Amino acid sequence: MAEAADFQGMSPSPARRWLRRTGALLAGAPLLAGLCQLPATPAAAASGSSTVSVAVDSLTPSVPTDGDTLTVSGTVTNNGKQTVTDAHVDLRVGLPLTTRSAIDSAAKLTGSQQGANGAPVGGKYVEEFAKLTPGVSERFSIAIPVDELDLGADGVYQFAVSLSGETSAQPWEQVLGIQRTFLPWQPDEADTRTRTTVLWPLISTVHMTAQTGSDESQTPVFRDDDLAKEIAPGGRLEQLVSLGRGLDVTWVVDPDLLASADAMTRSYQVQGEGTATTAGTHQAIAKRWLADLQEAVQDKEVVALPFSDPDLASLAHNGTGVTGSLSHFKEATDVVDNTVGPILHVKPVTDFAWPVNGAVDPSIVKVATSAGADKVIARSDSLQETGGLPYTPSAARPIGGGTTAVVADSRMSTVFQGNLTKASSTTLAVQRFLAQSLSLNLQTGKQRSIVVAPQRMPTVSQAQALAEAVTALQGGTWSQSQELTATAAAKPDAGATTKVPSASAYPSSLRKQELSKPAFQQIAATQGKLDHFEVILSDGSRVVTPFGRAMNREMSASWRGRGTEATDYRDGVESHLNSLTGRVGLIQKSETKLSGRSATIPVTVQNNLVQGVDHLVLRLTSLSPKRLEIGGKEYDEQQVEVSGGHSQTVKFTTTAIANGKETVVAQLYTEDGQKYGTAVTFDVRVTDVTATVMLVIGGGFLLLVLAGFRMYTQRRRAAARKAAEDSPDGTDESADGPENPRGPEERLEEESGTGSRADAPEQPSDPTPDTAAESADPSGTGERVDR
Repeated sequence: MAEAADFQGMSPSPARRWLRRTGALLAGAPLLAGLCQLPATPAAAASGSSTVSVAVDSLTPSVPTDGDTLTVSGTVTNNGKQTVTDAHVDLRVGLPLTTRSAIDSAAKLTGSQQGANGAPVGGKYVEEFAKLTPGVSERFSIAIPVDELDLGADGVYQFAVSLSGETSAQPWEQVLGIQRTFLPWQPDEADTRTRTTVLWPLISTVHMTAQTGSDESQTPVFRDDDLAKEIAPGGRLEQLVSLGRGLDVTWVVDPDLLASADAMTRSYQVQGEGTATTAGTHQAIAKRWLADLQEAVQDKEVVALPFSDPDLASLAHNGTGVTGSLSHFKEATDVVDNTVGPILHVKPVTDFAWPVNGAVDPSIVKVATSAGADKVIARSDSLQETGGLPYTPSAARPIGGGTTAVVADSRMSTVFQGNLTKASSTTLAVQRFLAQSLSLNLQTGKQRSIVVAPQRMPTVSQAQALAEAVTALQGGTWSQSQELTATAAAKPDAGATTKVPSASAYPSSLRKQELSKPAFQQIAATQGKLDHFEVILSDGSRVVTPFGRAMNREMSASWRGRGTEATDYRDGVESHLNSLTGRVGLIQKSETKLSGRSATIPVTVQNNLVQGVDHLVLRLTSLSPKRLEIGGKEYDEQQVEVSGGHSQTVKFTTTAIANGKETVVAQLYTEDGQKYGTAVTFDVRVTDVTATVMLVIGGGFLLLVLAGFRMYTQRRRAAARKAAEDSPDGTDESADGPENPRGPEERLEEESGTGSRADAPEQPSDPTPDTAAESADPSGTGERVDR
């Protein structure tokens, strides 16, 4: 962005410091002129400047003031092949850097370029080494009163630590290594302070799956146990909470992270190999982390992003053409209040959208504001100044349609990227951050509001460096903290850019990391299956809620640069949904045989879900209705309702028109006429029954009836005769009379002259005769003989 060539509104320095600085420069002028007349040795200078590496591990205080003692510590390492002799470490102070771009240029300097190093302080503020052996590092620490640095006017001074010495190949004193940094200097309170908003992001990757347990509480299933590592003591998220607790910052949180940590406080499962899961064991860690976070954000501003931090640029560039994508974004926004509030016990701010790296174009702004947000956090390397302002304007910019772009300062926001695991890297980043902040404040006497928006997921070392810088800034004399909502509401600079850059200006490096259109199409397909499944469930919320949140996670900005993992996650969500829908279906049938013109065909519906299903229709269709009718027509339908873990058999009446094998199809439908599940096709073999066969079967049945009747009558007659013999008066109780009337068969025997029963031929089935065979002997007194 455009800047003033010089500082405007620089406060005057004390006369003594100005005189000492001027005198030092004048005294060094003849020496510099003489050096310029020496024969040039570019090769020697180039090799010498990289012989020894100098690392400034600590510079305290970062922002010195009058009366302070500046302590500079670090290491020097001989990277050459020759021993360095007569080595000594010097501190060097250069002239003030008058613009923010000058700071950028100075940060890129390498080697021992003369004129850029400043004059050595000298005196007793030097640390000497008799020799530096190749490959060996030596520690140094120099403490110097700030007054001895001869700092003049308020501003940013280039500060360097150099090592000078000799080698056998170059036996003269020369700078063999140097490390440059910056020393902000404003000992007195600034007349006008910059209002600085620092965003403190609490965002992670996706951890939870769509899978839940079949128990009443629906135990969640995590992809892995990585979240436990992040929130454990020393972990990235634990450090962010610990460091942010003591800072005056605006917290920016992803509700999905809070929901995941909250789920870990109870029973949860972790995916293992295949479909196996193991019980999670980090409930105590999750409870402690959430308790620390709740304490840290009390009385602080909390900005909540949509659930799982959707990738706005991916959605704008590749998702808006896919049906349902914007609906998912709206759902991700709607669930924020019910997620963040109950967990953190604060009311979050929900009207901010934050595209990746603050890069915007018209389509991104349109999507960002489609779910209700009216403020978009952009960055100054995207919404660049074109109006020729000689200073950095305030962050708030009206960009039309009632939308405000809150433009973060790119220089201060990006300084903590990269590898900051080394102490020297952290020190350089902190000093550069402070230098840019002071330089910005000195540009004009007008008060402005500035935003610092670091990367979404800083590492532990990056977070520590940022916290160190913010601590120094908040303890300095030129900046004051301000919440993001206040910055967004501040009066914008009249000359600041308000035009959103075109889509062609969007960085190609970021486009390559976006979710593709097929990714959004897969999400839409999963949503279609979920809608189809929901209509048959007795309690749809058990499925809709976990899958809805999983599809929000599929759109997360955290998938950038992790395309393979993103695809695996989407496939896993869809696969799990398919497995659930497949638990409701028809049981396969083998060939069915029908003997006769009419019969029933049973079809079984099985429900292996834990909840009941209804609103289903089972249709049985004949593929040859002229030969086999179902319910008197081509097909018949019946309503189906099956309890969880049960099955139901539905019977259909069929009518056969002709013999043979016919094919029928069983298919489930939802009540709106959509097919559900896979159809079951099976054959029905019809066997016709002829009239002759029916006559034979009928005749046989009649013979069985007659035989049974004859046996019955014979047994009655036998019983009657036995009773007559047992009677005391010899009366035959089976004879005709009122008490024992004869049966029609007995009367028929007498009337036809067939003689007595004893004369009749005996049938194989007849019982034993009532009397003995006739004898020629005279009968005894009173003995009755049947004739």
